[in-house]
Amino acid sequence: MSTSPLPSSDPQAREDDAWPDSALRAAGPSDTGQPNLVDLIALADETALAASGLGCLDRCLPLLGDDDQVLRPLWVSIADGTAWEGALGEVRGALGVGGAAGAGETAGSGGSGGSRGSGADSDATALARRMLDAVPAARSADSLRTWADGCSAAALQIHRLLDAGSDGVSPLVAAELRRQVRVLELLGGRAGTGGGLRQVLDVSTEGRRVLRAVVSRSRRSVAGAD
Repeated sequence: MSTSPLPSSDPQAREDDAWPDSALRAAGPSDTGQPNLVDLIALADETALAASGLGCLDRCLPLLGDDDQVLRPLWVSIADGTAWEGALGEVRGALGVGGAAGAGETAGSGGSGGSRGSGADSDATALARRMLDAVPAARSADSLRTWADGCSAAALQIHRLLDAGSDGVSPLVAAELRRQVRVLELLGGRAGTGGGLRQVLDVSTEGRRVLRAVVSRSRRSVAGAD
């Protein structure tokens, strides 16, 4: 069982860092009733890959802050096919990526006013930040495929961490898997069309609202126990 070999673009990251493995992504229709997610990523084109990775990050935004629109420059770039690197710089600046102080604020903040989270919450936040750190500056199919594959595994692991009390494949993880598959299906064969991308945004918005409620509930529980 292999891991997705996605080193973070963060210069502080270890060279041997790898994204979490997720056997669930390789499950076929006979196991989950869903198309094989690994195969969908392997066959996706540049636009679908960018939307797949960005959608995973978008749904995990509640771990990084309160601004649901912070990734908008990158979504616009996917829609019009231009200025990816500039949009990425704008997003990273808005999320405080780059300086030591900004990194600390991002890792410790979230959708519940920056309250201290649990160990699972902290691990999930670190994964979400790595998804952002690893966004490729060059919008090419090869670099985006590697990133989208890693984001897929990381997002599933984040949902698993935040629903650790459930045995097996929890409803939270299963719903994230369905959203990942849906995004790739929406853009498969007609990537870049306005209608498909609008539906992708709807899928990500729904998932972000669900995760925000989970994160908020978890952090309230930790605050109440202090």
